[in-house]
Formats: sequence, structure tokens, C-alpha cells
Amino acid sequence: MSTARPTTIAGVRIPDSALARDATQLVGDISTPLLFAHSRRVFLWGSLEGTRRRLEHDPELLYVGSMFHDVGLLEGHRSADERFEVDGANEARRFLESRGLSEEQVMTVWLAIALHTTPGVTDYLQPEVRLVQFGAGYDVVGRNYDHVPAELRDEVLAAHPRTGFKDGIVDAFYDGIKDKPLTAYGTMNSDILEAKDPSYVGPNMCALIRGSFAE
Repeated sequence: MSTARPTTIAGVRIPDSALARDATQLVGDISTPLLFAHSRRVFLWGSLEGTRRRLEHDPELLYVGSMFHDVGLLEGHRSADERFEVDGANEARRFLESRGLSEEQVMTVWLAIALHTTPGVTDYLQPEVRLVQFGAGYDVVGRNYDHVPAELRDEVLAAHPRTGFKDGIVDAFYDGIKDKPLTAYGTMNSDILEAKDPSYVGPNMCALIRGSFAE
């Protein structure tokens, strides 16, 4: 897969270290075009939010976390019984350890990936963890949509369009978890509400995706 893109998008410089280039190449080789573009957008949305909130963060770690965050959905990179988020985090750990990063750096990226579908918890962790979660939520369901100015959003989407994304990301999630459905179980809280409140209707992920970006 071709991974060539402008070095700066929406004012965000794409990391160009050896580590970042290796991450781009590896994920580009194993990923689908849809997930590759999604991962790049996650980095860009997260970076823009970091600037907006003046969060000091390591762009390289944010980039690796963003690029690997959905690797656990891919055939050959998912386990039989772990959540896909944990599979992706473990793949990133192997990648980073092979390149000599410290345990602190590795764990920051591991948490960013493992918790990227867990809003709320990440607000109390490292900036890189918070920003990967922000970027994923922004790109998939449009959470905090107004945090990114329209002109910057347009630049990101021009570089990495969301072509067929809504249906494609639902299919990617399904393909990644259909053989291990128990790993999709989240917290107990929705079960409590459903048991005690007959009128309770929980958020539906597919409906949130379809109601996000116009593309």
C-alpha cells in the first residue's frame, strides 16, 4: 500500500523519525486502505485537540498509538480470546520493544490503544492516551465534533477521505470480533439499567456511526 502523504496536514506535522516511518510502513503493509486512513485521521484529530487544549504530548508516541490502535481487528494480528483493543496494544508493544523504547513509553502507547474505546477513564491518564481516545471517538462517531474548526477538518478529510467509511468501519469491527463475541462485552452498567428500567435504551454504536460525519 502506498503511504506517501503530505508531511503537514491541517497544520499538524506528521512525525518523520525512523520509528514513525517504520510504523507507517508496517501498518500500511498489513492494514486495509480504510483502516489506514482512519488511523491517520485519529492522529490528526488527536493532535489538533492537543493543540486546542495545550496538552504537552509526545507526537511520536501519539502517532504510533494512533497507527496501531485498530491493528487487532486485522486477520493475522488478532488473538482467539483477547479484546481487539488488547491485541492491537500487544502488537504495538512488540513493535516498540524491538526498537528499544523504555517501558514507560511502551506502556503509554499500550494504554492508549487498549483504552481507546473507553471514554472517561482516559481523561485521567497520560496526554497521549487521552488524545488517541479523542481521535478515535471523533473519527468514528463525531464525538466533540465542534472541537475542530471546519477549515482544519476539511484539510484532514481532503488528505484522508472517509470514502465508504460508515459501512466499512462497522464491517471492520464485525470481522474483527465475530469469532470471539464474548470479548465485545463491556461494563455491567448497561445491563443494570436494562434490568431496572424497562424504558432504558442504550446508545447503539451503529446508529452513532451513521449519524456522525456527512461523508
